Amino acid sequence: MRLYLASTSPARRQLLRQAGIEPLLLAPGVDEEAAVADHEAEHGPLAPQELVQLLAQRKAEAIIGRDVDGAPIDGLILGGDSAFLVDGVLHGKPHRPDVARERWAGQNGRSGVLWSGHWVIDHRGGAVRGAVGRPASAVVEFARLDDAEIDAYIATGEPLAVAGAFTVDSLGGPFIRSVDGDPSTVVGLSLSTLRDLVRELGVAWIDLWDLGTN
Repeated sequence: MRLYLASTSPARRQLLRQAGIEPLLLAPGVDEEAAVADHEAEHGPLAPQELVQLLAQRKAEAIIGRDVDGAPIDGLILGGDSAFLVDGVLHGKPHRPDVARERWAGQNGRSGVLWSGHWVIDHRGGAVRGAVGRPASAVVEFARLDDAEIDAYIATGEPLAVAGAFTVDSLGGPFIRSVDGDPSTVVGLSLSTLRDLVRELGVAWIDLWDLGTN
């Protein structure tokens, strides 16, 4: 069964591949800041888990109705979003070196909570048959980095495009002392949570395996 990933994240794609799933990536084209601002204007401030869930749902829903290689989507659609909470402040991708440096100044040698949202739409047969979602979290404890390490890490560009300005599965891995929770949550989606959601939709996890391409 095909899994359509409403994301262009290389990390999420690789994570799914390592779990035996070959996702088809589709850029959702969601204006995240506008989506959050519109929702909060009507409903008030979002808690961290609510924010990542809102964006995960919006991303998944954004690709409904699209054709892929001339055919309608037939399978499961997955939307995801992540953000990092430190001292009560939620951080997404820093995008700029100065912002990444500021983030590291606040989290160096400390810990925070990485939140990942998940929204799965059952789109088998080319139509929406149901949807489920759930957030997951993991506590990340950082090592103490010196200024040279922080500057060198930021200079690689890796921290600029990831929530919290760090990775656990690449260059940032040695800077992580521990992860309390599903480690894949820190990469961008919780595989154990995704398995539970897929099963709630009546789909066996192993039916998503595409081992011939891995």
